[in-house]
Amino acid sequence: MTSRSAGRAPLAFFLPSLEGGGAERVVLNLASGFAQRGIATDLVLASAGGPHLSLVPPDVRVVDLKASRMLRSLRPLTAYLRRERPMVLLAALDHANLVAMAASRLAGGRTRTAISIHCTFPRNIPGTTTFNERAIPWLLGRLHRWADAIIAVSGGVADDLAGTTGIPRNRIDVIYNPVITPALLPSALERPSHPWFEDSAGPIVLGVGRLVAQKNFRLLIEAFAIVKRDHNARLVILGEGPERFVLEEHIRRHGLRDSVALPGFLENPYACMARAAVFALSSDFEGLPTVLIESLAVGTPVVSTDCESGPREILRGGVLGELIPVGDIPAMARAIARAITSPRPAPPPEALRPFTLDVVLDQFQEAFRLDA
Repeated sequence: MTSRSAGRAPLAFFLPSLEGGGAERVVLNLASGFAQRGIATDLVLASAGGPHLSLVPPDVRVVDLKASRMLRSLRPLTAYLRRERPMVLLAALDHANLVAMAASRLAGGRTRTAISIHCTFPRNIPGTTTFNERAIPWLLGRLHRWADAIIAVSGGVADDLAGTTGIPRNRIDVIYNPVITPALLPSALERPSHPWFEDSAGPIVLGVGRLVAQKNFRLLIEAFAIVKRDHNARLVILGEGPERFVLEEHIRRHGLRDSVALPGFLENPYACMARAAVFALSSDFEGLPTVLIESLAVGTPVVSTDCESGPREILRGGVLGELIPVGDIPAMARAIARAITSPRPAPPPEALRPFTLDVVLDQFQEAFRLDA
């Protein structure tokens, strides 16, 4: 880890790593966007690994803290802040937010520190949280004064954060994720990585996300089994995670091994999105699901659970895509079938403008006071 010879970096982002996930992709978009605006930008990682690492542009410096666990990044992050003295540090994801606030305080508070909240906190969902995760809202409620800014990715996330932690709602700013970038549409025109998207053997239902309980891909598989009775369709779920074996067993149990594919993490999911008949989000809870916005941007019809939070905001209460109750398998099946047979038109550009890179960069630049 070396110092930037040109002097103080105005902006630094802090993440655990670049494992495949929506928050990591969002931070990459932000870092790339600011670098393209000529603002020196560091991407500080507790551990420099993950499939997104190859996507970091050359004008963004990667700082590897070489920490085997998130808590062990506290000392090297503090040292980085003392040495480099960035004007602003933005952290993303729960543990990184806590470490960033502590490191900034230990370093003397010369760096304006912002934390970003990307998801609601799970409640009443058995098996989704550990004791460590349940402690995070409590800690945020007590340490939030150490942050100069608190940013939520949607109004629903902001409301949930205030209600769960006791942080005053007027202390939380809402800035949507910069999902729609100049590279999105060209990527959608590339050749898809999975062969099903290049044949004409029937419509494809697409799901994208980490294979974890929160995403409830088991529901999507159950709903697809119903859809399959009347439609010669196939299901592809892009992503990797600990639920892979559970999902593979679901697929086997329903006799769907020839109709459902789990190809893992793909660097370019947009080419698949653009060729899917429908994108389905089956999550139990979210923050601002970027995959819904990306699918709308490439013109693919979407259906989604009406989970907290994000889908209702993105889909304008159901105008841009059908919303179904969380956990309702028959409703998901009916919505997918309707999207296959009677797809909605692509939304007008102004409906997606709040999620474009330039709009979001302007909002962050104002929040960070980088022009001052």
